Amino acid sequence: MSETDSFIDEVTEEVRRDKLFALFRKYGWIGILVVLLIVGGAAWNEWQKARAEAEARAFGDAVLAALDSDDPAARVAALDGLAPEGAGAHAVAGMLAAEEALNAGDREAAAARLAGIAEDGELSPSLRDLARLKAVILAGPTMTPEARDAALADLARPGAPYRALAMEQQALAEAEAGRTEEALAILDQILQEPDATAGLRRRVTELIVVLGGEPGAA
Repeated sequence: MSETDSFIDEVTEEVRRDKLFALFRKYGWIGILVVLLIVGGAAWNEWQKARAEAEARAFGDAVLAALDSDDPAARVAALDGLAPEGAGAHAVAGMLAAEEALNAGDREAAAARLAGIAEDGELSPSLRDLARLKAVILAGPTMTPEARDAALADLARPGAPYRALAMEQQALAEAEAGRTEEALAILDQILQEPDATAGLRRRVTELIVVLGGEPGAA
């Protein structure tokens, strides 16, 4: 390579470097801003996670403290005194209060609390369905068969979060009405549900045997 070629290469390299520096001076702030946004976003997410974890821990501690009493009425009052952030935590506290009200012998108060949660449009469908299922179980035979069947049919619809548990209640209702074959058919179907827990499968198997059936016969 001649000295002329070397000189041209050096000049070309300097021109490229000058252009690169000029572009960096003109647009470099965009890259810096992108980096700051990424770092800031990550920090914000971590802060949000830490805050949510702290709130959940504080809520759990408050619930445990509220339940630390031998008197169900006192536990109800303590749970009512909680002021959790978020509709979901408030609903959980309400369902616990309903259970404690039932333990205190106040079925009407328990039913009213569950009904209020079930009708709260700000809650997720899963929480509302859980409150409805608890309300149906609490009402038991005090509900008309038509009302109970309609409620359980909706709760046992395909894809419902508590489908298997609602089907268990349907089977119990059929058994109580003396319709053993229908009850056994529902119980066998529960055993085929992928979301049925081990505890539910055990209860269903025991009930099938009590009703004179054979688990898995269907």
